[in-house]
Amino acid sequence: MHMTKLLFKNILRHKLRTGLTILGLTVAIMAFGLLRTVISAWYTGVEASSASRLVTRNAVSLVFSLPLSYKDKIRQMQGVTAVSYGNWFGGVYISEKNFFPNFTVDPKSYLDLYPEYLLAQEQRKAFFLDRKGCIAGRKLAEKYGWKVGDSIVLKGTIFPGKWEVILRGIYHGAQKSTDETQLFFHWEYVNESLKKTAPSRADIVGFYMVGVKNPDQAAGVAVAIDSIFKNSLAETLTETEKAFALTFVTMFETLIIVIQLVSFIVIIIIMAVMANTMAMSARERMGEYAVMKTLGFGAKHVAGLVFGESLLIALTGCMLGIILTYPAAQWFSDAMGTYLPVFNVERRTLGLDLIAAVLVGIIAALLPTWRAVHLKIADNLKRIG
Repeated sequence: MHMTKLLFKNILRHKLRTGLTILGLTVAIMAFGLLRTVISAWYTGVEASSASRLVTRNAVSLVFSLPLSYKDKIRQMQGVTAVSYGNWFGGVYISEKNFFPNFTVDPKSYLDLYPEYLLAQEQRKAFFLDRKGCIAGRKLAEKYGWKVGDSIVLKGTIFPGKWEVILRGIYHGAQKSTDETQLFFHWEYVNESLKKTAPSRADIVGFYMVGVKNPDQAAGVAVAIDSIFKNSLAETLTETEKAFALTFVTMFETLIIVIQLVSFIVIIIIMAVMANTMAMSARERMGEYAVMKTLGFGAKHVAGLVFGESLLIALTGCMLGIILTYPAAQWFSDAMGTYLPVFNVERRTLGLDLIAAVLVGIIAALLPTWRAVHLKIADNLKRIG
């Protein structure tokens, strides 16, 4: 009990220094948690991918299309349970700054393959029946204040012109990792227009989504699909949804590595600051530690005071940093929602924050503890007075 009171008195002896150290730790832990959340957000699409879905695209590049006629051939493959298709539409809302993912799809088959998109039954039916109908994710609808029945005009970039769609439903994600910032509307709506204005661009799709019966057979089904269209004018590349998502992550691999390095550099810097604080505190109290040893307190008591002070300061900064991570993450999500649609602070990130704080507290106290434990009583009694 007396040692605990002494520990808190030591911490509060230099309030400004302790406060600034805690502030530095708070900012460092918040920055560390935010950077680790950014890294997690890059991989959210990969982790949310289904093992029972395949993506078939043009083998040359995503830029090139595939004939609509491939659909029936893929559907007849052994192990395939469902096939859907669509295009990346790439439209913008009002102006170029209002960019968000938007696709033209075959509504029923696409939603059947994505049960994680939760949509009210009446909204689903209205979407299917209205050729100009669309559905949008909850976050996207909230961002622009859309309500069911609203008219939305998209300015086409890949498909020039102004395309009016009617919001027939707002979907919610079944999990936190489900992207709620996308908009889907009828592929047939665009295709009918292309048949009149640009016939050469009609009846083609950008990708096929393929449902497989057994995820363990996904690799074999993918090879079989690609073998059918080998040596055709539009060869295919079929891969699992996870592998497809990883191709986009690897495009930014260098950036992710840099963010990881910065997150650890932040911890190293605050570790140096913390070590300096503990060294100053221990140096000022060497005379006191000598008196304690004279009175019969052992090395474990002295070590307990130094380590206790260091860990308490580190954990206080950690808790404050974790608390501030949530509003910081919300602000970052609002600013970067288009590029990182799923931005949640995970428990794993909080665990890393705690581990980082404990490591900082322990490492910062090692040298001051060693000096305090091995001090010479006679020499350090001279510090008193």
